[in-house]
Amino acid sequence: MEQISIPQDLLPADGRFGCGPSKVRTAQLNFLNSLQPQVLGTSHRQAPVKNLVQSVQQQLLELFKAPSGYEILLANGGATTFWDSAVHSLIRTQSQHASFGEFGAKFATAAKQAPFLADPQIMAAQPGGFAACEAVDGIDVYAYPHNETSTGVMSPVRRIGSADTALTVVDATSAAGGIDFDAAATDVYYFSPQKNFASDGGIWFALVSPAALERITEVTGSGRYIPETLNLAGAVDNSAKHQTLNTPALATLALMDEQLRWMLQNGGLQWADARTKESSGLLYDWAERQSFATPFVSATEHRSQVVVTIDFADDIDATKISQALRANGIVDTEPYRKLGRNQLRIATFTAIDPQDVAQLTRALDYVISKL
Repeated sequence: MEQISIPQDLLPADGRFGCGPSKVRTAQLNFLNSLQPQVLGTSHRQAPVKNLVQSVQQQLLELFKAPSGYEILLANGGATTFWDSAVHSLIRTQSQHASFGEFGAKFATAAKQAPFLADPQIMAAQPGGFAACEAVDGIDVYAYPHNETSTGVMSPVRRIGSADTALTVVDATSAAGGIDFDAAATDVYYFSPQKNFASDGGIWFALVSPAALERITEVTGSGRYIPETLNLAGAVDNSAKHQTLNTPALATLALMDEQLRWMLQNGGLQWADARTKESSGLLYDWAERQSFATPFVSATEHRSQVVVTIDFADDIDATKISQALRANGIVDTEPYRKLGRNQLRIATFTAIDPQDVAQLTRALDYVISKL
């Protein structure tokens, strides 16, 4: 393909639009540098690092407007690790899962493979569609993604079933910090920090309710074998001490701490929600104006604010578009690898400036005109 050179006045100031790892702001790197040598390279069992962990925990509680009694847990490993922890430490007997993309399906698979649990109920939809959990007798965990990173489908956060008998467990990895929600409608709201929190992976966080804390005590005390690294009782104990079972990545915590400070200073989750709505709206509006493009998610109410997926007509090669963009410094607009669609997938996380999204649409117009 002949090289396409996008005019400078059509380029975004920052060309990072990946769905994770995501754009890291310079202020975060400056804060990380400020921790050398007092924090970086020091023991995670001592006050300097514990204070950093505590700062992240307290800011998350503030950002989420957490109800009384809710706590922030953290441990090493990403959301994939948390699925295994939930299988061992949260599900009493049987779970139900909403599966409308790759990541909701993976949690359901983890539950199905556990020999000590009944087969989970799975409410499924094809990629681009939406499925919801439904209250059923005997289910003790309802699990669904707040935002499906692979497809760009967004789910409302709501409690399923009776709070007395079942936990509502929400995968928030690509939603947390970018989409507003009612924390009281969840028992476990878990995520990794490499999306809206503009940090790196390798750690998970979870906002947990008093009911979830009670369930963890019940299940982990039942005699079920649980590997130490997957035992949420250990995560509860260590999180209360502002530490993790084993050594965390301090740079990840530092980048997240500064991102949280920036979010709260600008207006918190309500501000972040408005910012991602603005950015994603620019892309959806652009797609709907084109004869050759359409939003992948047909139901407007389920179109993600933070992961925009756009399909293209057969005579427009999305791969060539993303290649041309990458050659001009606009990166990570490729679709989720397993979907195999003629599509772009563009993150509109909180750190991404809406002005850069507006410039991206102009760059798209230019590239497509040259193909």
